[in-house]
Amino acid sequence: MTPPVTPTSLPDVANDAVALARPLDWVGMDNIALPIRIPGPGGSVVQVAARVDVAVDLRDADARGIHMSRLYLRLQEAFASEAITPGGLRKVLAAFVESQKGLSGAARVVLRYDHLLRRDALASSHSGWKNYPVVVEAELVDGHLKVALALEVEYSSTCPASAALSRQVNAQRFAEDFAVARPLSTEVVRDWLASERGMAATPHAQRSRAQVRVELRPSFDEVPVASLVDALEDALGTPVQTAVKREDEQAFAELNAANLMFCEDAARRIAAVLKADPRVERFAATVSHYESLHPHDAVARVSG
Repeated sequence: MTPPVTPTSLPDVANDAVALARPLDWVGMDNIALPIRIPGPGGSVVQVAARVDVAVDLRDADARGIHMSRLYLRLQEAFASEAITPGGLRKVLAAFVESQKGLSGAARVVLRYDHLLRRDALASSHSGWKNYPVVVEAELVDGHLKVALALEVEYSSTCPASAALSRQVNAQRFAEDFAVARPLSTEVVRDWLASERGMAATPHAQRSRAQVRVELRPSFDEVPVASLVDALEDALGTPVQTAVKREDEQAFAELNAANLMFCEDAARRIAAVLKADPRVERFAATVSHYESLHPHDAVARVSG
């Protein structure tokens, strides 16, 4: 058998003449599987699975395409040594531009991953992990870096209108049950409230979601996922829980009663937090209350 002939050179049609010549805004690859390193508990570093979009611009109108394989290989090496910080992202993006040998002057990367945070129960000694979908977007254009962070927070929302209507029904039943009872002792009222008669109606609540995107100021060298989640959950007051015993469920019910909110209220709370954060240049947020009263969602959007 005749051995295969190894070519001395391989054809490269990327250097062929280009039809309809013009520059292109972005050229690259989407949805690449890649491990990245993110901050973990106590200053540790945790490796997580990510999906990555990477691209560079094509400024040379006469070039048919970019060096795609060089871009891919640089990406595979990029986050082995660089953390997900603005400074680290700048180095990675600069390396993407350099890999194109003059074809490009800008680069962008989008990282999608799930950020796990351990959350303590409200009243018991238990805890559990909660997942927060995160997107980090970074662009380096002519040496100017822009970094944006998007994340989602789930919480419970109890309707203020439904709560008011329920209180009215409860008050009416109390008046009916004790119309002729005189005098009323504290013990009698307490026992009535603790009975099924003492709850004539309950307000409706639903799982809700806040989707937040912030553009970060260049003076801060961090991508503040955990601290931003903490600030948003504190503002909303009723984040969904992980480990739940009966005492935790009771504490959660109390939090819901203390944090009645329409979607408009939730949007205003989030806006106040983001507007006051010195790390945030601009923000946009969408809150969705997945109503239990009707089959459509209540939604509010805010930006600043």
